[in-house]
Formats: sequence, C-alpha cells, structure tokens
Amino acid sequence: MSSSHLTLSPYLEEIYDAVKAACPGEGRRKWRLRVAEEFWTLPKEEKERVLSRSVSVDEETAAFEADDDPLDDVADEDAPGLGLVIRTDFSDENAWEYFVTKLKEGEAEFTADSNENAEDDAMDQDPLASSNSQNASSGVPAAVEDEDSESEETPSNASIFAIINPDTSSPLRSVLTGCSNLSALKLFNSVNVRRTPPLPPDTKRHRPANRLIDHDGWQEIYEGKMLWIYDAKSNKDACVRVVSQAGAGYGTATADSWRARVTHICELQVNLASGAMSIDFGGLDRYDYEERLRNLQEAEGGVRQQ
Repeated sequence: MSSSHLTLSPYLEEIYDAVKAACPGEGRRKWRLRVAEEFWTLPKEEKERVLSRSVSVDEETAAFEADDDPLDDVADEDAPGLGLVIRTDFSDENAWEYFVTKLKEGEAEFTADSNENAEDDAMDQDPLASSNSQNASSGVPAAVEDEDSESEETPSNASIFAIINPDTSSPLRSVLTGCSNLSALKLFNSVNVRRTPPLPPDTKRHRPANRLIDHDGWQEIYEGKMLWIYDAKSNKDACVRVVSQAGAGYGTATADSWRARVTHICELQVNLASGAMSIDFGGLDRYDYEERLRNLQEAEGGVRQQ
C-alpha cells in the first residue's frame, strides 16, 4: 500500500467508479483519461482542493490501478520488455526489417556484454570464490546464497524491448499510423498529474496555459514503460522518437521527444530504466519543437482524441 499525495489519486478515488459505470468496456487507461479530463475542467481552487487530500492507495485492489486494460499484455509493467518500440509508419517494409535486425543485434550485443561484465565482477568481488573451493575439499560448507535475495529481472534474462507492430487485420494498426507522442502515451501509459517543475529565476509562467506544461500550476504526466516511436523519418535515418513521460524542467512539455539511433537505444533504455542516466540536455531545450506543438494542440482535444 502506498500513500499518494498531490497526484491524481484523490480525484480518481472520488469519481473513477462513476466514470467506469458511464463508459463500460473501455479499460483502465481510458477511464483514467476521462477522470483527468474532468480534472482539467475544474476551477483552479477546486483543483487544489481535490488533490490536497492525502489518500492511501492499495495498488493491488484499487480499481483505478488494478482494473484490466486492453493493452495490458504489452503495456503492463509485468509484460516483457523494459521499453516499447512502437511502429507508426508502415510504408517501407525493407527499412523496418533493417531497423528490427539492428535492434536485435544491439540487444544481443548489450546482453552479452552485460553477462560478461557481471561474471568478471563476480570473480573480482567475491572473496569466497577461492575459499569455497578449498573448503569443499576440507569438508567446510560453502557459502549458500539466500534464495529470497534474487535480484530483479535484468536484460541478461529478459528482452530490453517489446516491439509493437500490429498486422493489417488489427484495429490498432490504423490507430498507431502517424500517431503523436501524446496519443501513444495515452494508449500505453497511465495518466497522472503533478505540480509543475519550479520556475527558474526571472521566468514567467507559460502562456497560454497548457496541461502538458503548466495549467493552474499543474502538469499532466504519464507513467509506465518508456516509448520509442518508429515513424516515417525512421525509414531514412534508422532513428526513433524517445518520448518523455513528464517535462524535464519548467517550459519543457510532457510528451516531448528527441531522436535516437537504433544502435544506441538498448544502452539508453537500460540506463534510463535503472536511473543511471537522465536526459535533460544540460538544462537546454533541445527537444523536437514540431512534435511539441503537435502534442500541445492535441492536448486541448482531451480524451476525445482516442
């Protein structure tokens, strides 16, 4: 059980069940989006009031955390892959196959390097490695690893990426074709809100207000697996859009993106997922401005975009 304060949880607890009853069959992520849409229509003072209440959320039983969703098989935290590579352009099969080949080669190479480094580290750091072999011959029991101390799943025993490439018969294919970063986040992540990042000195608030940057002091954010979007440009540059789930600093926006080459994204995904790396361009705003404008415009359409 976790305590949630100054997130969307209090409002989800308040109206999620009613939204779910009014729109049966849509699934958890869409119901959360509808709750968020209601939140953004509230006056500033009401936003503050409804989110200032502290609630305890049991993630295993709270409906807005535990309800099923049509895309849980690929998007749930327990689904395979640390991140999702999402194909949104289907015009060049040769380019796509080249990209996937390079991605698989990168995964295999990174996993092999990780396993080799782990073995080297174990030999270098385990003072029992030599003594255990000696103890075995003298009848002294060797050290036994605690079975309850298994580490979390790592790229050495799991895929780094799950690939979303719906076939021609899937309704998801038309939904994904040419989709924006924000549309992809709505599909594969769970919406939440947070306070906007602090304003730097001598910085004015963003105008006009937009929920992806600053709306009444709040910002819409997304939680879940990282998204790496293959688009029409990817056919030529073998890069993907790396999508941010929250603004990196005041003035940047949720759903901002930058392009990363397929040969680099395995290492990036693992380091970003582990917290060993973050991307903020040294505080400079170097995100794709055209994609930002697209997201900002779409955000004003709310849940109707899905």
